[in-house]
Amino acid sequence: MQHGVYVTRAVPGLGRPETRGLIQRAVRTALRCEGVDKPCEVSVTLTDDAGIHAINLQQRQVDSPTDVLSFPIGEMDYDTGRLFLGDMVLSLPRAAAQGEAFGGGYAHEVQYLTVHSVLHLLGYDHLDEGAEKARMREREKAVMKELGYDF
Repeated sequence: MQHGVYVTRAVPGLGRPETRGLIQRAVRTALRCEGVDKPCEVSVTLTDDAGIHAINLQQRQVDSPTDVLSFPIGEMDYDTGRLFLGDMVLSLPRAAAQGEAFGGGYAHEVQYLTVHSVLHLLGYDHLDEGAEKARMREREKAVMKELGYDF
């Protein structure tokens, strides 16, 4: 099943040449692993820390940058038959820094943050330290394993 994954850069030239492909593969793998059997669309905006900080403040009233934001929509486009899952915003400089700090590297961190965001778009949450967070972490690990990472 072909899912639409639309990646735009809020800052021209941001990221690396392989970034779009990493994100598209992670989105499609997460949807397949989650058993999504409808064609879906996901919009991904790549930005820097200043850009994600502004969005975090405007949309969530949180006055700090973060690595990824997810905005679930879940609306059907009756013209195309696709389900628009929502939007994600990813700070590429933060992903690169975290990839280095955590030891997984750029590709791992970009794909992990993408998988994390897709799970949010599908309704997973981790606000508490209980069962929902554990369930989300378990699904992240399963998808990352499918992508070829031991996590």
